[in-house]
Amino acid sequence: MLDTNLEHFEKACENTPFQSLHVNTQSFVKTKALAYHLSFSQIQQFIIMAVDMQMWDENIEAFWVDKESKKEAFLALQQAYERLKNTLKTYPKTPNDFKKERFNIEEVEKEHLGLGSCPVASPKTRCCNLMTLDAVESCGFDCSYCSIQSFYKNNTITFDKNFAQKLERLELDPTKTYHIGTGQSSDSLMWGNRVGVLEALFSFARKHPNVILEFKSKSDNISYLLEHEVPKNVLCTWSLNPQVIIDNEEKRSSSLTERIQSARALADKGVLVGFHFHPIVLFEGWKEAYTAIVKELLERFTCKEVALISMGTLTFIKPVLKKIRLRAQSSKILQMPLVDASGKYSYPLSFKEEMFSTLYKAFAPWHTEVFFYLCMEDESLWQKVFGHEYANNEAFEEAMAKAYMQKIRVKIRK
Repeated sequence: MLDTNLEHFEKACENTPFQSLHVNTQSFVKTKALAYHLSFSQIQQFIIMAVDMQMWDENIEAFWVDKESKKEAFLALQQAYERLKNTLKTYPKTPNDFKKERFNIEEVEKEHLGLGSCPVASPKTRCCNLMTLDAVESCGFDCSYCSIQSFYKNNTITFDKNFAQKLERLELDPTKTYHIGTGQSSDSLMWGNRVGVLEALFSFARKHPNVILEFKSKSDNISYLLEHEVPKNVLCTWSLNPQVIIDNEEKRSSSLTERIQSARALADKGVLVGFHFHPIVLFEGWKEAYTAIVKELLERFTCKEVALISMGTLTFIKPVLKKIRLRAQSSKILQMPLVDASGKYSYPLSFKEEMFSTLYKAFAPWHTEVFFYLCMEDESLWQKVFGHEYANNEAFEEAMAKAYMQKIRVKIRK
């Protein structure tokens, strides 16, 4: 019977992050699974709970209670796990050490230009129909929640040797307004002008004044932009989070202060800037931390300098959840209630409404002069947060392009 149970256990461990567990935890999980004759599904859930708790700096042994029956023991563990998930996370004052990933940088000749639709677009959420341009593939930052980690393999950063030539040959409809972002497959600024990427993008923006070209970043590498004239139709935007989140979940990225200072330096140069509060992360003290960032932005920037404020939160697809657990780094990013969100996993809508409304209210002085939007969120939230909504994605796209172009034209006239 034991051999049968062991075979059953080993089969259940396949396609799970069992090997990511510490050796002692592996032994504990195996012992309890065999002793209680846990089912195939229960063993897999047991492993997932153990990995999550390990990442949260908790030990699953402390939450296991021996019971008379398998059902009672497993239910008690599930309830303890859910209590942890639904408790606002706290972070240590000194971030835990993390395993630094090693990256290979390659320059290759690609057949096609990486221009397409936003890779996380979904018909079930309100989307701005952003077009994405893969100037670089994969990222050198190490954000625990990032979806890029599931798109590219082997920790390789890829540059297209012929990117500039392909971009030069691209033909666009001059009567149409395009909103193109370069920050979806990698950070827009962290690589600077390596392989002439920024030079090519500047040339492209000048050639096509009907393009709104957005650089989205968590970097303070703005030297090329400070040293060269930036086309007026280039927007430079930063993803912002409280420093405690940057320290613990956005490792190797620039600090909050460095990001805001970079935006200020470019705004002084006449570049339109914007800010993405995405992802907003719930933790103990989140309201005070995020509203403090809003207060600083209101004090340091005028609404004429800022094109946009976006808001969004943690949303995971299954491959990203699997990747996070396989890495099993110290991170509390998955210590949160995860519910179905149009085929993905995210916070419940009631949580999101509170998060987005809190920030939007804090930005009250900018409501009529800056374009606010929710990024890839359920359409039902728009009316609750902003007091208005768009009938469809096309209406949203049109309103966004109109708002951005109005500010771009003001910059051009100066």
